[in-house]
Amino acid sequence: MNIKQAKDDIKNAVSAYLTKDKFGNYVIPLEKQRPVFLMGAPGIGKTAIMEQIAEEMKIGLVSYSMTHHTRQSALGLPFIVTKSYGGEEYSVSEYTMSEIIASVYEMIEATDLSEGILFLDEINCVSETLAPAMLQFLQYKTFGRHRVPAGWIVVTAGNPPEYNNSVREFDIVTWDRLKRIDVDPVYDVWKEYAHSKGIHPAITTYLDIKKDDFYKIETTVDGKSFVTARGWSDLSDMMKLYEQKGFPVNEQLVAQYLQNAKIAKSFAVYYDLFRKYQEDYQVDKILDGKADASIKTRAREAKFDERLSLLGLIFDGLTEKIKETVLSEDTTFEHMECLKNLKMDFTANTDFTSAVDSQIALKEKEIAIGKKASNLSSDREYVLRSIIEILEGAQKIILEKSPKDAAEAFKLIKSDFDKRQKSVSKLASASSAVLSNVFNFCDEVFDKAGQELLILVTEITNSKYAIQFIKKYGCAEYAEHNKEMLFYERQNEIKQEIDKLDLD
Repeated sequence: MNIKQAKDDIKNAVSAYLTKDKFGNYVIPLEKQRPVFLMGAPGIGKTAIMEQIAEEMKIGLVSYSMTHHTRQSALGLPFIVTKSYGGEEYSVSEYTMSEIIASVYEMIEATDLSEGILFLDEINCVSETLAPAMLQFLQYKTFGRHRVPAGWIVVTAGNPPEYNNSVREFDIVTWDRLKRIDVDPVYDVWKEYAHSKGIHPAITTYLDIKKDDFYKIETTVDGKSFVTARGWSDLSDMMKLYEQKGFPVNEQLVAQYLQNAKIAKSFAVYYDLFRKYQEDYQVDKILDGKADASIKTRAREAKFDERLSLLGLIFDGLTEKIKETVLSEDTTFEHMECLKNLKMDFTANTDFTSAVDSQIALKEKEIAIGKKASNLSSDREYVLRSIIEILEGAQKIILEKSPKDAAEAFKLIKSDFDKRQKSVSKLASASSAVLSNVFNFCDEVFDKAGQELLILVTEITNSKYAIQFIKKYGCAEYAEHNKEMLFYERQNEIKQEIDKLDLD
């Protein structure tokens, strides 16, 4: 199964384990819950999907790599206590609380989240001294004498033996206590994540052409040679910063993340070509609907690989503009909710800056709890930090103008909101125009029966920002092309069904 299917499976399992009966008890008690075991190659995104599940379900997440733990840190340290049995006193060993279990309780204290996921990675690489304790943990959810709190679901992960020399093979007794999910790396699934994370378009367009380079682990005479999903993602982050600072993105940099010499060289060569396309095609003009005849002619006559690169550049530019609009609208909605609260607070309290301070504190608390609980998305954090900036601006306005009453104070900050709302409306109109310009350019340049428009519609459909925008504002060109794509796909399905028939 792919990582997206695995995420859905784990999310369903967590939801089932958190189901309560009418008396408020968990239908499947903690000791009867089989921990999920996610088996997959390194760098495939196992930790990333746990963060996504926590974010979507609004529960906590505590993560540990078991390779870093000794028996003492996992079980706790022994100490001697005196106990009386049958009138006689005996010295007895007890244990302090496990660092892992303590972290769950600390999470609950810090966030007030009584439910969550305890994610233990690389459990099949634990030390020999810790292995027996892991078996007990998987069955009874206890380390030493201390149990995982009710409402915290145990999810584990590990690498197959061929990827890690430290892997210990589980016996049947251990496997029979786990809900095992095997995951394979699939580029088309990772690409959806890549769009939402904003992976550099040079990477996605390269992998569109060379999908086999997405994930590769080989043993050579020089040792292990590998490329992973994590490597591509981390390389993307560094490429963007290097471009921003004007540093060269060359083979030396690429090879630090893609530890396969052949693939690193191939991508570095492609990146130089991609940058040339970026300059030659003047994508900003295409997005503005001002592409000249020479650009259109070159795109029309280009080979398919070059067209794919161009589509990647266009889609990246389109996505950036639409994402900006979507996040600005989310910020405006959050701003409006703050205004509602401030209107009431201003009426009840003449200390207007203190009321604004309270709203800022609420947003800062949400960020802090979200960070601690590992369930705060980057988009949500962007909105919250934007609101804090806006509220700090509102404080300055109030201090400068010194409004005499609540009505005047609210009018001042409402005026700022109105200006921002008009700005977002202009941004949305501009994004709609860009979306139409992209379709008009592709209609004019590419064959309507070709793959380019099919690729464009598919990319837009898989972009959460684009779809959110289109659902709100619509796009006649997208609707028409999407209808054509569905018709084309149905025709292919019918053809395949006919081909399967025995007509003799």
